Amino acid sequence: MPFLTKEQLHKIGFAKYGEHVFISDKASFHNPAKISLGSYVRIDDFCVFSAGDGGIELGDFVHIGCFATMIGEAKIKIGNYSGVSSKVAVYSSSDDFSGHSMPGVQVVIPDEFRHLTNKPVTFEDYSGVGTLCVVLPGVTIREGAMVGALSIVRKSLKPWSIYSGNPLKFIKSRSQEMLKFIPELEKMRKEGLLKDYDLNV
Repeated sequence: MPFLTKEQLHKIGFAKYGEHVFISDKASFHNPAKISLGSYVRIDDFCVFSAGDGGIELGDFVHIGCFATMIGEAKIKIGNYSGVSSKVAVYSSSDDFSGHSMPGVQVVIPDEFRHLTNKPVTFEDYSGVGTLCVVLPGVTIREGAMVGALSIVRKSLKPWSIYSGNPLKFIKSRSQEMLKFIPELEKMRKEGLLKDYDLNV
């Protein structure tokens, strides 16, 4: 996929971005001044980032799969060495569908008729969610936690655990063996030995 050049990245107007950032030229960013990207970040085709006042923050070594969306007024944070698979939806805001207020497009329905839930969403380091997951406001996916495909995440998860399903269920603990690779990866990073993506892929 074609990635944005450094000049194009600069023109978007991100709050900040690190080194080795690879973003598809088909991704969309709304309110980019509230979006921060770390280093070694890849964002694939047709992703949509719509940041509110809380902003969106991606750490280092983060991959966002195609068609993923991150939307909401409150902060969305994706930690280091974490991943969001394709067609995942992460929301830090949600309308009230109880019938006591009006759901709808903010620019059409005045605020006094609506009731929004705005709560931060946090993916701690080494965490991730599988394809077609939905993550709702107020959720913290704690360090090392992973979620299987087609799951809805309504509540915060325990660290180093694997969950799946709807309703979401704990499946088993997750190994922490991967952590042994982090010192070597960080050493390679400092020495400039990590290779860039093949821009022709």
